[in-house]
Amino acid sequence: MLWNSEEAQLLKEAVLNLEKGFSTLPKFEPQLKAEQLKPVLLDVAEKMRDNYPYFHPFYAGQMLKPPHPVARLAYMLALYVNPNNHALDGGRASSRMEKEAVAQIAAMFDWKTHLGHLCGGGTMANMEALWVSGRLNPGKAVAASDQAHYTHGRITGVLKLPFREIESDNKARMDMNALEDALKGGAIGTVVATMGTTATGSVDPLPEILALREKYGFRVHADAAYGGYFTLAATLAKETTAAYRCLDRVDSLAIDPHKHGLQPYGCGCIIFRDPSVGALYKHDSPYTYFSSHELHLGEISLECSRAGASAVALWATQRALPLTREGSFARSLEKCHAAALDLYKRLCDDARFMTAWVPELDIVIWVPRANTVSEMSALSSKLFEACAEKNLHLALATLPARFFGKGFKGDEESLVCLRSCLMQPEHLDGMDAIWNIFSEVTEEVTA
Repeated sequence: MLWNSEEAQLLKEAVLNLEKGFSTLPKFEPQLKAEQLKPVLLDVAEKMRDNYPYFHPFYAGQMLKPPHPVARLAYMLALYVNPNNHALDGGRASSRMEKEAVAQIAAMFDWKTHLGHLCGGGTMANMEALWVSGRLNPGKAVAASDQAHYTHGRITGVLKLPFREIESDNKARMDMNALEDALKGGAIGTVVATMGTTATGSVDPLPEILALREKYGFRVHADAAYGGYFTLAATLAKETTAAYRCLDRVDSLAIDPHKHGLQPYGCGCIIFRDPSVGALYKHDSPYTYFSSHELHLGEISLECSRAGASAVALWATQRALPLTREGSFARSLEKCHAAALDLYKRLCDDARFMTAWVPELDIVIWVPRANTVSEMSALSSKLFEACAEKNLHLALATLPARFFGKGFKGDEESLVCLRSCLMQPEHLDGMDAIWNIFSEVTEEVTA
């Protein structure tokens, strides 16, 4: 299941091809002593068994998606050189590949011009966006929904910018009335629109946010770390599609290739629509930027050393699976969405459960039906543990009870619900098996 002899053969052929490029160098023997390394590696393998099976369709819990084989192989191949994409001195080929790969991501949102680079993940991408916003709107607050990722509050603390949390509506999207009330004072310089919240996959109403920008004047940053790639999907609801079609008008955008982009951790990406913000990064480094007059990626990044292997893996994946609305990559996203709709329908048709709303992307939240919030929370935790014993791995989330409507006693404001991120297209084909296990476990627990 994990081992594939074809992958091993491909990697061997690719390494030998790579080695030809350095054939003029004097030969030397690397310090490799297999008899010493073998017990260490076997011990590592033993310890790594203590993990959930993130690579298997029966893992349907957190935001963990297995990398594509081409990404895994390209990453390992790049490690034989181990480039550093801070400067061209450390990674000529991988820096060019990064620029090409980022340009392809920008084109996915119809950006003809842009400034961007890869980074460690969504947190760093969001930090760079808010750092730029703070430089352009000094002292002004950053506003985000109470369902936005918690790092926005942390990041603004690091940047010493005020932070305003905006109430969400009953579908976990930023409430526009609450946002406009906050904007009236003129203290907000940036609004974060979340394109796929971490807990529920809800998409903020970007068209309405952009309309408010025309009225009040502020920067819009799209946190599309989770849901950004769904701009390629043709199966989303009309309202969700309308939000994605507006992404070409935001000022900055964060997206995580190590989520739906099929990449190993950590691979995030920050892109700015206006390349002139690069002037804000200007600094002097007399010992790194001397080998070329071309732009060094470290000149437009807050991070210094960065893994060139991440860029190589991303470039290879996008070469194999182009980011087009008609391609197989887009179809795989649509299968993830279809899996979520399939699970949602099964839950709606079963009187034992309560759901919140039709999933906008590929995340489903639900609770076992009970008389009170506290009883539903307790049952959710029991089902989570019982499913894991049957090798079906879900997730839990603590959310406002109001998301699930009425029909129960609200003895607590927050509710622990079951949550499933159906990030693998294989989840759709395996939904019968997933549902059968979950239904049987529910019968056992509630009995």
